[in-house]
Amino acid sequence: MVTNIFKTIDLFAGIGGIRLGFQYYGCENVFSSEWDKHAQAMYEVNFNEKLFGDINLIKPEDIPDHDILLAGFPCQPFSIAGKGLGFSDTRGTLFFNIESILKAKNPTVFLLENVKRLTTHDSGRTFKVILDKLNGLGYTVYHKVLNSLDYGIPQKRERIYIVGFKDKIQFEFPKPLGFYKPLSEFLEKDEDVPANYFISENLKQKRFQAVKGTPPYPSIWHENIGGNISALPYSCALRAGGSYNYLVVNGVRRLTGREMLRLQGFPDDFVINIPYSQVRKVAGNSVTVSVIKSIAYEIIKALNERQPARVPAIQATLFDMLEEVEVPNEY
Repeated sequence: MVTNIFKTIDLFAGIGGIRLGFQYYGCENVFSSEWDKHAQAMYEVNFNEKLFGDINLIKPEDIPDHDILLAGFPCQPFSIAGKGLGFSDTRGTLFFNIESILKAKNPTVFLLENVKRLTTHDSGRTFKVILDKLNGLGYTVYHKVLNSLDYGIPQKRERIYIVGFKDKIQFEFPKPLGFYKPLSEFLEKDEDVPANYFISENLKQKRFQAVKGTPPYPSIWHENIGGNISALPYSCALRAGGSYNYLVVNGVRRLTGREMLRLQGFPDDFVINIPYSQVRKVAGNSVTVSVIKSIAYEIIKALNERQPARVPAIQATLFDMLEEVEVPNEY
């Protein structure tokens, strides 16, 4: 796809998964912000760029002009794995930093990402506040929950994506591919994995006694909050705060750092320069690059074609809110 060179900013950047998806289509990133020092270290070595730290320490008007604002704003205030405090958690108020930047800089489009539970938190009131703020800034807003499993990656990861255009133009979220690649393409050979990744014999026996059914091979064994073990031909969502034994490959070992990044769609030349404990955290906090690529394609297509929106944004929002009110069973 031939595109204009759009300028992006990458807020709450993590290790750069959202940026990668837009960079794939030639977008030029002009500003990045991330406060976690380990995520910073990984971002800087891979993009050769020094990040700005705490977004609270820069005035919105001092951020460079840009076309597309990208932000995977902190999800812990809204997640089941967190305490679900929403805007009463100080991290939840970081959405209002995004609002201030949108108001000051008026980018052409934005993409926001968060956990699925954001849509149902506080009986939907939190999400309504967010949509009202975005619509109030004059953006035509679209949102949808997408699952990484539907975009070629063997990880069940449902996230809400919110896209807004300054003009009233039509946008469609990417259609599911209808398949995901086999786990075998993402996993390393056991003989190439260091011994310290393998769980103890005692724990392994407990897992094999507790697992449901006949495990497929290869599989990733998932332990839920109730202690039940399921063996699946894909991974459940990577979690920043998950226990070391939350996900176990074939019931015998933990995922390596490279495997976790692959399950988030990062290329194998993406440099890992931080300890394993921190790789688990940054991978669990990241986005799935393959999903972002698909959304980026549709955003750039919409900007190039500029078809008028078929349904008023607020009406589309209300329709979507009625489609799904269930509380997800995982973070």
